[in-house]
Amino acid sequence: MISIQWQTDSLRRLIVVLMICGFVSTPAPAVDYPAPRPPRDTSEYGKHFQRSMTLIATSTPEKRNTVRILFYGQSIVGQRWHTMVAEDLRKRFPNTDFVIENKAIGGFSSQLLVRTMHYDVIPFYPDLLVFHVYGAHDKYEDIIRELRMRTTAEIIMQSDHANKWPEPKCEGDPWKNQKDWGDKMNYFFLPGVAKKYKCSWQPQRWEWVDYLKDNSIEPKDLLKDSVHLNEQGRWLMAELLKRYLVYLPDDPQDEWKGMVRTYEVGEEIQWQGGRLKLEFEGNRVVALGGPGEGGKAEVLIDGKKPSEHPECYTFIRPSGTPHVGWPCVKKITWERPPVLESWEATCSNFNEKQDEFDFAVEGSVTGPDGSGNAKQKFVSKSGRIVIEPEDWVFEYDKRVGKKPAPDGFKVRWKVELMGTDEYVVPNVENPSREYPTVLASNLDNGRHTLELVADGAAPSILAIRVYEPPFK
Repeated sequence: MISIQWQTDSLRRLIVVLMICGFVSTPAPAVDYPAPRPPRDTSEYGKHFQRSMTLIATSTPEKRNTVRILFYGQSIVGQRWHTMVAEDLRKRFPNTDFVIENKAIGGFSSQLLVRTMHYDVIPFYPDLLVFHVYGAHDKYEDIIRELRMRTTAEIIMQSDHANKWPEPKCEGDPWKNQKDWGDKMNYFFLPGVAKKYKCSWQPQRWEWVDYLKDNSIEPKDLLKDSVHLNEQGRWLMAELLKRYLVYLPDDPQDEWKGMVRTYEVGEEIQWQGGRLKLEFEGNRVVALGGPGEGGKAEVLIDGKKPSEHPECYTFIRPSGTPHVGWPCVKKITWERPPVLESWEATCSNFNEKQDEFDFAVEGSVTGPDGSGNAKQKFVSKSGRIVIEPEDWVFEYDKRVGKKPAPDGFKVRWKVELMGTDEYVVPNVENPSREYPTVLASNLDNGRHTLELVADGAAPSILAIRVYEPPFK
């Protein structure tokens, strides 16, 4: 009986930890709450994400646009209120094909997320990124800068919700005169980052305060602890974002018109002698398949296959830590180009703190590739795996999960190519939909030449779409 009770209590503690970190969420609310008042100021509504909203709002039954939306951050985003936003978008815009994912990692502040975004955001390559994270201001800016340099994602930076009453905005030097860190970030630093990188700054913090005042409730009444949202808090966060996602058809398009360009085959570009050639500026190129006979073509970027461009490879997020489920490694790099394969690291001899242990790595193609110690930088024998000491997450898992990792614990990840060496016409079941195939992604953001060399009859391609990030 004692053993059973101990196991039950341990399970409850673990569930609480997982809820705090965003891995487990409560269900969507089934009751009605007082609606938030109309916003006092809508001048920032819809700003800096009108490419995405134009695609969404102008979709028709005859031409359905595909829009990729990613929710990213830590536990607040990980509480899964995004499902209410996704449901609303699909109801409001039934002719749009949405690809919506939430890759938030609870408990990962900006200092940690600046590493994991390489697994999560860059390969996904969203049209629209909804982002919120706490942590160091400089690492927050590093995340935004990197994403604006390596993707064409329009970014909605969400201000913090009000988990306590904000202090008034100070006069003079904010770093000296604004005492609370959250107020300092939301009044001054984060709006400055949004302006610098042309991101949208969602002012939900002040609309949240209005909601508290209008309903005579305290900040804690929308929380389940000191910061995380209860059901009404999740509902309110979704409501504030839903109304923020507005289409502004009369706004100038200069900011976003050139970021993504679509070249129609047969008009702007032509097959000639079994070859389709396009010179472009950007870092990502996609083929849109069309109805017709099947076919395939060799893909060349600057005269080389995408697999011969090391920058087109990515590591997929490693498997989770034994107790909380965080990625076991925040970031993996290489000194020599990787190949498509799966990897495994076997970890043993953990010390009490779990910041030191031994490990050996093995690739499904490379084979056994060396061993190391977590306290030292590891470069595998092939040079295909590099892990910095600070990127292991076992110590953090032990500190929060309160239990040690088992000896011989295995960490798994794999390598994927963000592109393809051979274009194969997809099965086009509905001509009104888009059938994209990524030919190459994460190239250097500059001038490139795409060549498709047909194997027999030219494959049916409606268009080539090119993505050029706005910052270099």
